[in-house]
Amino acid sequence: MKREFEFQIIPSSARPIRYDSSLCIGCNRCVNICQVDILLPNPEKGKPPIVGYPGECYYCGSCVMVCPQKGAIKLEHPLMNQAKFIPKKG
Repeated sequence: MKREFEFQIIPSSARPIRYDSSLCIGCNRCVNICQVDILLPNPEKGKPPIVGYPGECYYCGSCVMVCPQKGAIKLEHPLMNQAKFIPKKG
C-alpha cells in the first residue's frame, strides 16, 4: 500500500532531532515510534526522515532508543533544559 503525505514544515527555533546522514539507513523506525508524530518518512529511500513539526517534540528520546544505528540520531534539548542536567558518573 502506497501512502502519500502532504505537509508544510512549520518554522521553529527548536532543532530537537538531528540526523547523521552518513549513519542513518532510512529504516523509519523512529518515524513509527514517535509519540507526537513530528517525523515523516523521507520520499528518498535510505535518507533520514523529515522533521516536519520540530516545535512539537516531547524530547522523550524514543527515536534515539529505537534506532539500530548508534549515533545516527542526536536529540538536542533546549539550552534552558540543559542547565538542569547532571553529568553521568562512571
